Amino acid sequence: MAKVSYANLKLKTKEEIKEFDFNGSKIEVLQYLPLQDKIDLIDITCQKAREDRLYSPIKIDAYFHLHLVYLYTNLTFTEKQREDEYKLYDCLMSNGLIDSVLMNMNKKEYESLLDLLNQKIEDELKYNTTAAAILNQLITDLPKNAEAAKKIMDEFDPKKYQAVVDFATAANGGRSILPEA
Repeated sequence: MAKVSYANLKLKTKEEIKEFDFNGSKIEVLQYLPLQDKIDLIDITCQKAREDRLYSPIKIDAYFHLHLVYLYTNLTFTEKQREDEYKLYDCLMSNGLIDSVLMNMNKKEYESLLDLLNQKIEDELKYNTTAAAILNQLITDLPKNAEAAKKIMDEFDPKKYQAVVDFATAANGGRSILPEA
């Protein structure tokens, strides 16, 4: 088999764009997003949609579609506009812009991203219920929990809790429960 040099192929990442008109503006939609941008899109969607150790399905949907608009289109938003992403999502969705972007996106690209997002969520949820994840969380939380317990013990003044001390003393047959000073 004859070897072919990659350099001889002179390949570059395709930058195909589909355009559509929306309220008199020409919106451009990329047909392929570079891999690093896809990774970022999925990761930031998961980060923003995470609630403790679970994911909010409605937040997944909103952030995923907002990030598609941010990364696949030529639309720009000010910091102020992006401050309230729920409001921005509602505006884009209710006016049909998100649907128009999806209709002009490469279908395989969209389905692939959705599959990768769902796979990441499923994998993380499975991992979070393993013994390894629980042990890892315990190890991670242990130092800060120990520090919090130490702080409580250092700041604890039994004299401030005299009613509890009196009850415990009575329950102890009238013998003091406090250490001798």
